[in-house]
Amino acid sequence: MIVVPTLDADSNYNKALRYIDKVYEELVARNPQEPEFHQAVKEILASLLPILAAEPKYQDQAILERLVEPERLITFRVPWTDDHGKVRVNRGYRVQFNSSIGPYKGGLRFHPSVNASIIKFLGFEQIFKNALTGQHIGGGKGGSDFDPKDKSDGEIMRFAQSFMTELQNYIGPDEDVPAGDIGVGAREIGYLFGQYKRIRGGYPAGVLTGKGILYGGSQARTEATGYGAVYFVNEMLKENHLSLQGSRIIVSGSGNVAIYAMQKAEQLGAKVVACSDSAGYIYDENGIHINTVRRLKEVERKRISEYVKEHPQAVYFQNSTQIWRIPCDIALPCATQNEIDEVMARTLIANGVKAVGEGANMPSTIEAIHLFQEAGVLFAPAKAANAGGVAVSALEMAQNSMRLSWSFAEVDAKLHEIMGNIYRQSMDAAQQYGQPGNLLVGANIAGFRIVAEAMLAEGVI
Repeated sequence: MIVVPTLDADSNYNKALRYIDKVYEELVARNPQEPEFHQAVKEILASLLPILAAEPKYQDQAILERLVEPERLITFRVPWTDDHGKVRVNRGYRVQFNSSIGPYKGGLRFHPSVNASIIKFLGFEQIFKNALTGQHIGGGKGGSDFDPKDKSDGEIMRFAQSFMTELQNYIGPDEDVPAGDIGVGAREIGYLFGQYKRIRGGYPAGVLTGKGILYGGSQARTEATGYGAVYFVNEMLKENHLSLQGSRIIVSGSGNVAIYAMQKAEQLGAKVVACSDSAGYIYDENGIHINTVRRLKEVERKRISEYVKEHPQAVYFQNSTQIWRIPCDIALPCATQNEIDEVMARTLIANGVKAVGEGANMPSTIEAIHLFQEAGVLFAPAKAANAGGVAVSALEMAQNSMRLSWSFAEVDAKLHEIMGNIYRQSMDAAQQYGQPGNLLVGANIAGFRIVAEAMLAEGVI
């Protein structure tokens, strides 16, 4: 059951609450053993109570039932040959969740944890995130349980080519436009694009985003998610008479979201003292040398533990989940889902954290979010705070369609404006529906309203 404060038994709120509970219970029954998907749906549905109570038309037209069921879920076999000539097999996924406002848009994740639950949770979140950007893009996600770590370039190329040989049947510039995610960076996107082009012919630049600049990519796309998260957090801080200037920050992860969140936070006057990878974390009281992290992870593809060899004043700790024990003013979880649980949330609060900005997808559990809100910690939810990446992906699509290339400064300015608009939309929706200052509720309602109105306009399809 979704626990939400109730009013009179005959009120619209209680009717809406019963509707939400019914939809959620049916979803769990139809999708057993998919905990990440259940969690994402539960968090969003609970926050929609005010708008569902105020607008009965959404219940009448079964908008929630239609939203939580993907338009299409594709699974496929991915056979490939390793460097020793051994044939290996992975599983590929693409969920095309909702296309009411535009072609499906969402990244591809290559990681051993990938399964249907992970892909569906990510795709469901993507619906609302994409709507908040103001771009005409629907929600989708995909990937494979393939692990690119410790694989040669040749092995990754052969896997990517096999993956795209099947995926190409379901994607296209006006149908479904994938991008990168965990385990899928510039190298992987290049191999995927090359195979699509090889099979389909022509030069279909708009079929993938996150491409290299030399073959249709956008300036600032690599930086976009990290920069966007910091722009959003900065708006939140300013409205609450706080500042990044002089703040002490912890950033989990060391992929491109984390790296560029660190870079932008430092540019705006903050000091980043810790970051991590899947094996452990580094703590540098004098401030992380971001260029070192960037070289180690993006160029040399080494573990974050190598950092201390070049900066002996820093300390390396195994077990990346413990990074949140370091006192900080601002926490930016940029690694993976559910990395901040109830225990870590209590630790952060006890150590005086003032704000949490989610750079990863669903990095805080529902229990952790409730603790932050109860403690008065400013909370920037993922679907709003990390929307910068997909926003610039949509700008890349626009540039491909127009055969234009904008400068870094132009794209960055558009990104900054989009993140400010997302913040304002979220705040306004929260205020309108009786939850002033609650960015989680505001972002969910603002995104939902855009998608739901489009669904109503298009009829029952």
